[in-house]
Order: sequence, then structure tokens, then C-alpha cells
Amino acid sequence: MEPVRYLALGDSYTIGTGATAPSRNFPSRLAGRLQGASGWPVAVQNPAVNGFTTRDLIGTELPQVQQAPHLVSVLIGANDVVQGYEAAAYRGALQTIYDFVARFRLPASRVLTVAIPDFSVVPTAGDYGTPAALRARIDAFNRIAAGESHRHGFRFVDISDVSRSGISRPNWIADDGLHPADAQYAAWADVIWRAVEVDWTRAAKPKAPVL
Repeated sequence: MEPVRYLALGDSYTIGTGATAPSRNFPSRLAGRLQGASGWPVAVQNPAVNGFTTRDLIGTELPQVQQAPHLVSVLIGANDVVQGYEAAAYRGALQTIYDFVARFRLPASRVLTVAIPDFSVVPTAGDYGTPAALRARIDAFNRIAAGESHRHGFRFVDISDVSRSGISRPNWIADDGLHPADAQYAAWADVIWRAVEVDWTRAAKPKAPVL
């Protein structure tokens, strides 16, 4: 039984920095839900690395993709914000990433792009600028990501609101004061799963030749 191949591209938010186990990052949670809903095994390739920018993703993660995936998610840009990348540079790098993914010629519903969470509300936000200025940059970069995603025909899921929603909840922010903890990653997975459940489950159902 060949598994559904799910490629998750990104940075610390994709690898799950702050979670208590790799199985609690959002791609692993999505894979578990998909396997449960479809009855088909799901293999996750997650080459994401803490601290990666779009340029790092292009240079390091894309060359690791040796086999065409059936499903893709991309969440990248927080470190571009932190490192002061210009909006035009972010847009250009996203175009390169999305063009690479587009070469797989997957149905649009199988490619998911995810907004940068709003880390302007975390305890360490002041290390990266004033919260208001930081939020403005995050929102601006997310508008770019949404626009490029739509232009490529991909599905964009905005997790900004949910990333802000539980800031006073226990187990929402990791001990580093920056990254999500388990409860927040679970909440992201809830929002994302609602957006992709029907199409991803249909794609994974064991009634070949769907994949």
C-alpha cells in the first residue's frame, strides 16, 4: 500500500519548535487526521528548519524533494520579517517556491499555503520591534503570500486570528516566549483541517488512480 506523500515546507512553525514532540507539530497532526479519515497511510516529508527564511528554503529544502508529493503545505516568512527583508524580496522568493510546487501539477485543492502567525503578541515580541510595527509587517507579508498563492491557484489558510486567540491560555506559548506550544499547534491544525478535510480526504481515499 503506497502511502500518500505529504510535503511540508517551512521554518520553525512547520518543524514544530516549541512542541513537546514532533508528532505534535501541525503537519503531523494533519497527517494523522488524514490517515484516520481516509484509511490510507500518510508519509510526511518535513525538511523545515528553525530560523529558515524563504532563501534558506529555496537553497536547502527544495533540493531535498526527490519524489513528487501528493499534498503540499508551505508556511514561510516569519524570519524574513525578523531579518528585515523587503516586501519585493519576499514576493520574489515566494514566487520561486510556488513555481517549484506548481511543477508537480497537483489539483489546486492539494496545495496549501499558510499565513505567518501573528507573533507580535508573544512575550518576546519586543525583541523584534514594537508590537504594532511588527504586526503591520506580518500582515503585509501575509497579503503578499495570499496574493501569490491565489495567483498560482493554491489554497491559502489564514491562521492569524487563531494565533492571537489563546495568548492567555496555558500551553499556548512555549517556554522560549516565542514559539507556539502544543495547544496552539493543535488549534492551527483544527483551522487548517477544516479548510482541507474534504479535498484531502477525497485525494487520499484508496480508490486508485486518484493519486
